[in-house]
Amino acid sequence: MVVSNSSPIINLACIGRLDLLPALYDIIVIPPAVLHETTMVLPNAPGAATVRAASWIQCREIANRSLVASLRLELDPGEAEAIACALEGQATLLLIDERRGRSVAQRLGLSVIGLVGVLLLAKRRGLVAQIRPLLEGLRQRAGFWMSDALYDRVLQEADEVGIAGRRD
Repeated sequence: MVVSNSSPIINLACIGRLDLLPALYDIIVIPPAVLHETTMVLPNAPGAATVRAASWIQCREIANRSLVASLRLELDPGEAEAIACALEGQATLLLIDERRGRSVAQRLGLSVIGLVGVLLLAKRRGLVAQIRPLLEGLRQRAGFWMSDALYDRVLQEADEVGIAGRRD
C-alpha cells in the first residue's frame, strides 16, 4: 500500500502530471484530511476533479484518532492523517514532501519519498523523458520551493545537467 499526503498530488496536478502516480504505484491511498485538502479547500484547483473521480485513489478512514491528535501537535492535518494511515495500513511507502512530516514518518519507521524522488523514479522507469521541464513547472506554476543545490543535484542524478557546461 502506498499512502500520499496532499503535496505530491497537488503539485503534480499543477504541472499536469498527476498521471505519474497511478503509472508508478497503481493505487494511492489517502486519508480524509488529504481528500479535503486536495478537493475541498480549492474545489476548482488543478487536480481537484481528478482526485474526486479517480478510481486509483482510495480514501481510507483513520481508526486511531488519538495517534492523529498526537501527530497534530507538530504536523498539519493532512500530514498527521497520512502518517497515521500509513502506519495503520502498514504501507510500503508514504509520499510526503514537508521536512518535518518526513522526519516524523521516518522516526516512526515509515519509508518515505518526496515529489522529487517520484520524478526521478518516473524517469528511471521511462515515464518521462526529462525532469528539467517538470522541475521548472513545479517552481514556476506550483510555487514548489527547492534550493538551487537540490535542483542541480536532481538534474545530475537524472543525467540531464549539472553545473554550467554539462549537457542538457
